Amino acid sequence: MSNPHTQPENKPQGSQPQGNEPDIIETVSLYKRREKIYTRAFAGFYRNLRLYGGSLLFLLFFGTVWLQWGDRQAVLWDIPTRHFYIFGETFLPQDFILLSAMLMIAAFGLFFITVLAGRIWCGYACPQSVFTWVFMWAEKVTEGDRNKRMRLDKNPMSAEKFLRKLAKHLLWLAIALATAITFVGYFTPIRELITDLIAFDASPWASFWVGFFTLATYGNAGWLREQVCIYMCPYARFQSVMYDKDTLTVHYDDKRGESRGPRKRSVDPKEVGLGDCIDCKLCVHVCPTGIDIRDGLQYECISCGACADACDGIMDKMGYDKGLIRYTSESEVEGNKPHLLRPRLIGYFTVLCVIISAFTYALTHRSSLELEVLRDRQALYTLNSSGNIENIYTLKLVNKTQKAVSLNVTVEGLPNAILAGRTAIDVPAGEGASLPLRLSVAPEHLTGATNTDIEFSIVTVPLDGSDPVSASAESRFLSPRSAP
Repeated sequence: MSNPHTQPENKPQGSQPQGNEPDIIETVSLYKRREKIYTRAFAGFYRNLRLYGGSLLFLLFFGTVWLQWGDRQAVLWDIPTRHFYIFGETFLPQDFILLSAMLMIAAFGLFFITVLAGRIWCGYACPQSVFTWVFMWAEKVTEGDRNKRMRLDKNPMSAEKFLRKLAKHLLWLAIALATAITFVGYFTPIRELITDLIAFDASPWASFWVGFFTLATYGNAGWLREQVCIYMCPYARFQSVMYDKDTLTVHYDDKRGESRGPRKRSVDPKEVGLGDCIDCKLCVHVCPTGIDIRDGLQYECISCGACADACDGIMDKMGYDKGLIRYTSESEVEGNKPHLLRPRLIGYFTVLCVIISAFTYALTHRSSLELEVLRDRQALYTLNSSGNIENIYTLKLVNKTQKAVSLNVTVEGLPNAILAGRTAIDVPAGEGASLPLRLSVAPEHLTGATNTDIEFSIVTVPLDGSDPVSASAESRFLSPRSAP
């Protein structure tokens, strides 16, 4: 249902309404029905760049999930047990600060690349764009090129049309299903997942998410396509505030191209008052969002370079110089010298470098052991049967390694203190443990202070000749102001 917007018809300046004559009302619909886009096949440098880059991304996505590391999957986010394995490292919920840093790196990286070169993320690496190109390939191999697809859609239903449409949708569903299984395979071991799916023995949640992501991929890349980029993606809306006159975007050189018009290859365009654009509209036919780049920069443009490839091919055939449509900046199009180093770009780059450095430091200095000391809150201190002042503690131990470790516990900062309880414990790989301890000291050894800083330490007992690993945590020992 359209939502009409009314506005009075524009009248000549200075005119006055005659009597009670009402203004003429114009109705404008705020919703435009989607027109199906039939993209045309093309070749060129940017297509090859996108093809090779997309192939690498597909290899990483579909291949990494099958890698093994010892007796488990190399990359696995095991949500039920809250263990996240990335090759030789085990990450626990306590390490989520690293995830925050990764998200900040991704955000500022996107800001930096947008200021530098516009929406090239959208055109070359965004999953929506990559899978849309794959689905358009599936459409081409089942229904034919652009003209054949247009004729097929106009023709009435027939056996050939039904079979071609069926083959297309089955191929779409096969790609979507493979994508969904691979994605869920990063959270559930993929070998077990596929076996369970074949045997109809998969868990309800695994089955649900496989079905959900299958339908999401099928719907987004098959049916919605450019609608996601134009209406659903917020990036298309806020990107314009990050552009400046030196941002590299896809531009049509209207000074060189206008006036447009068809002509023979042998005709000199200057003699007939024409520019280099022959108005073949090939740049429109190859655009995945269906825009005409000759109308200027538009938020629908995803900077994929398809129009530049198509136009360069036509320029070659006509014997003209390439670059009528090209990646350039507004400053360069206007004949000014472009500026690579700009305050905004330098600012984003600086912040990005700082965050990457902090993330790298935190990752490389991340301890494989974690220790937290909790004091007993029910009593500040007690007097035990030996007449000593005693504090009770609970040590929370976390083993972040992928093998079981034996740990010894020591305490420093309180001379002549007696540590009672277990001072050695075995902690399984990627697990945590709690260790209650009692620390006591004779009254004559106290300095009179009611609060003494102490430090608990844990150290591994290496059994394979490796270097020991340790961790420590501070706490306090409370005592009366004077000995009882």
